[in-house]
Amino acid sequence: MSGIKLVRGLGEQIVEQLREDIFSGRIEEGARLRESELAARFEVSRGPIREAIQQLSWEGIVETDRNKGAMVSSPAPDEITELLIPIRCTLEKYAIRLFFDQLTEEDFQGWDQILKKMKAACKEKDTLLTTEHDLAFHRSLVTRSHSRDLIAIWTSIVARVRRHFRESHSQYKKSIDIYKEHLIVLDALRSGDLNKALAAIEEHIC
Repeated sequence: MSGIKLVRGLGEQIVEQLREDIFSGRIEEGARLRESELAARFEVSRGPIREAIQQLSWEGIVETDRNKGAMVSSPAPDEITELLIPIRCTLEKYAIRLFFDQLTEEDFQGWDQILKKMKAACKEKDTLLTTEHDLAFHRSLVTRSHSRDLIAIWTSIVARVRRHFRESHSQYKKSIDIYKEHLIVLDALRSGDLNKALAAIEEHIC
């Protein structure tokens, strides 16, 4: 179970790790998810793996077929991605509204740690890690809302626009600018000005 913090249920840990691997591109679209290989990787029986694959299937991240088994689904085509990006922006702005008055120093410490890792990945020009930390930052905004419905909707949308995360990074002349953009969002959250925070996340996403 290396690389996974033992803070949630075993099944949730496996789902989250596989989701991050798929979203970041570490596990590519079309790749087969073999229960035996995943069970060996996570050092568990096939039961939790089967449940994790089922959860990812419900989220639209994995497709299952009786003959072919489970494989990573393809992201949405460009025209659908263009439709979903503004919706994702709306969801993250809504999340910020929900938690803004409840922010603590612990929240900012967590975000500081994510951006610290993102900065290092940007300096190393490690696209996979940069994408992983990018997704982790935005997911943390949504999970901070503590709204299960919001998290589920956001996850479903990001499952379909995940390629956008990776491709958008290639548009930056300097990788470090990805980190700097997220730092602007974090500074806006830290400012105590809700409108500034909402404007920062909208500028970043849209």
